[in-house]
Amino acid sequence: MKVIETKLPGVLIVETKTFSDERGFFKETWRQERYVGAGIQGQFVQDNLSFSARGVLRGLHYQRPHAQGKLVSVVEGKVFDVAVDIRSGSPTFGEWVGVMLSGDNHRQLWIPPEFAHGFCVVSDTAYFTYKCTDIYTPEAESGIAWNDPDIGIEWPLTDVRLSEKDQNYPRLKDLSVDRLPTFHN
Repeated sequence: MKVIETKLPGVLIVETKTFSDERGFFKETWRQERYVGAGIQGQFVQDNLSFSARGVLRGLHYQRPHAQGKLVSVVEGKVFDVAVDIRSGSPTFGEWVGVMLSGDNHRQLWIPPEFAHGFCVVSDTAYFTYKCTDIYTPEAESGIAWNDPDIGIEWPLTDVRLSEKDQNYPRLKDLSVDRLPTFHN
């Protein structure tokens, strides 16, 4: 397992060891002591799987309270995955990291709790998995506009399909501080 730090402290790219031959491949997607040793903290309590078609953009989502750390990967297909630092007072507040995840590159992305998360499907379809450190809590769900110009995410597709909810999220600057997590050193 190889861990790559990104420009956002705590957001990590994980390259799993994959063993391939003519029959297919095998990879270990989670082993607690290895991931904790790499800086991925928290106990996972919920796993999710989503299926989406090309052009579907989900996000930018977060929960407050009940912030979820997410270890995400793609089983089949290809997505552009994004983490945004939304912690009030953070030196990297409003900055983002984007990573291409696919069933072929076997990469995972760790998004710590209190970061916003979203992804866009760039293949015909994609199966996307999440390991979460807290349960989905509808009353804590929140989000930020996927195309917030102050954040400036460079999505690989311009013709995207959004849920009604995702179409109506506010810009980061329009959220009151009490709706955002607070940065702690």
